[in-house]
Amino acid sequence: MQKDFQAEIGIIGGSGFYDLATDLTEIKMKTPFGPPSDSLGLGKIAGRKVAFLPRHSKTHTIPPHRINYRANIWALKSLGVSRIITSHAVGSLQKKIRPGDLLVLDQFVDRTGGRDDTFYDGPAVTHISTAFPYCPQLRSLAINQIKKFGQKVHEKGTVVIIQGPRFSTAAESVWFTGMGWEAVNMTEYPEVVLAREKEMCYCAIAVSTDYDAGLVAGGQVRPVSAQEVIRVFKKKINLVKKIIAAMIENWPRKVTCRCQMALKEARFN
Repeated sequence: MQKDFQAEIGIIGGSGFYDLATDLTEIKMKTPFGPPSDSLGLGKIAGRKVAFLPRHSKTHTIPPHRINYRANIWALKSLGVSRIITSHAVGSLQKKIRPGDLLVLDQFVDRTGGRDDTFYDGPAVTHISTAFPYCPQLRSLAINQIKKFGQKVHEKGTVVIIQGPRFSTAAESVWFTGMGWEAVNMTEYPEVVLAREKEMCYCAIAVSTDYDAGLVAGGQVRPVSAQEVIRVFKKKINLVKKIIAAMIENWPRKVTCRCQMALKEARFN
């Protein structure tokens, strides 16, 4: 990749994040895994080079189960990105997490099927650890910046990722809630795992948009609809953008996590 087309921070979200940057240039990329979701936007925030990638494409035409996650992560890595900040809409599985609340995810449970979820299909057998899949340093930075905006933040959250594109049944939602998981989503996996395989730090700021099947709200709300997800997420998007900009303005000078050493003990020699 040409030196002019480089970045250190990746932001995965919607195209609405592009206006955070100055000197924005859009480039199309090819990868060994096919095309990414869309062109990547390269620009600067607080003097740092940033690459933007709309997960579902700019026009939101790619459903969760059809996103080319490997191409997206490979494209960011090839630009030099070492740390990723993402935004997600999630459904709440616990009454204490209200629509509009922010969560900084720290664990996931995978309930998807058939997704291409590794870069290592052989012959180099590779087993990365995902015991703690989210970057602790970036998580701490996100939590601190959210608090500075005077916002309530759930500092931990386990997200269960479903295949989609349908929402959960009532029985599934009851099960997820009973397991103690906090949120449900369709896009977090395998994105976070692929980032770890490429030794990239990954931080997810989630916006609770609904009460999933509505059961944890005591039957007081209807089950989730796509329109409701969009409505609540749009109300919070400007705040999330401000938080991400503040994170980059206060970017840590030194890497203190081990995310970028994920392959050190992951392979059979």
